[in-house]
Amino acid sequence: MTLDASRLIDLERYPIHCNGTERDALLAQVRADLARDGCAVIKGFLTTGGVAALVDEANSVADQGHWSKSRTNAYFTKDDPSLPEDHPRRQFYDRSNAFVPADNFSPDGPLRTVYDAPGFDEFIRDCLQEENFYRYADPLADVIVNVAEEGNGFPWHFDTNNFTVTLDIQNAETGGAFEYAAGIREGDENFDEVARVLNGTSDRVTVLELEPGDLQLFRGRYSLHRVAPLKGNRPRYVAIFSYVQEPGMVGAPERTKQLYGRTLPIHHERAGQRGDAYID
Repeated sequence: MTLDASRLIDLERYPIHCNGTERDALLAQVRADLARDGCAVIKGFLTTGGVAALVDEANSVADQGHWSKSRTNAYFTKDDPSLPEDHPRRQFYDRSNAFVPADNFSPDGPLRTVYDAPGFDEFIRDCLQEENFYRYADPLADVIVNVAEEGNGFPWHFDTNNFTVTLDIQNAETGGAFEYAAGIREGDENFDEVARVLNGTSDRVTVLELEPGDLQLFRGRYSLHRVAPLKGNRPRYVAIFSYVQEPGMVGAPERTKQLYGRTLPIHHERAGQRGDAYID
């Protein structure tokens, strides 16, 4: 049975598919939030039934997630002994969580029904006000679910994708706050301020508590961010929809292997094709 996006998304409250004053007002608010610090949250974007449907789907595929435990720096690069010991590139942290790759989600399932909903891409593009706007072409990563359990978090890092759109599906019992330092490397790497975030002395960190059904737009390519450790028996599920500035972009082979446990031929064929020169 084909799902109806209107049963998953609260289109009465957020008519993203219809031009008009309500959509315009929503756009204005999201744009203002993005301009302020690169982060905007649309509270209760999903209906109660939509949240339940996505929780059921996430439960059904959670065992397909690639679980990994590793020590990573904010750039997902290897240690560089030529740098000082206190350099941000030499600060490594434990990481333990899972990503359920995109090819585990049915084209007519609830997650992709939200992603393919009429007006969804256009709304996201209008929010970001980007002329160059494309779905991430990575067949393992265009729309995924992150799974984390007690003790797990995602340490400080920058995103590979220029724009990240996330949908909170299920929270852990406690913990799991989203923390970010907005625009910390807008224009350059800004290692000094990155170091202050990592050692806990920066005054640029915002702590954000998201709830199931909240839609978040985030410019994570330029903002250092993390998910705080979790507590309790209930796993945390967050869907990630990815958009980029260049057509045909996919993840680098090394990072794809880290996150999803495998690569596809396309990752090797398009290795090195990026629209910026940041070290990750």
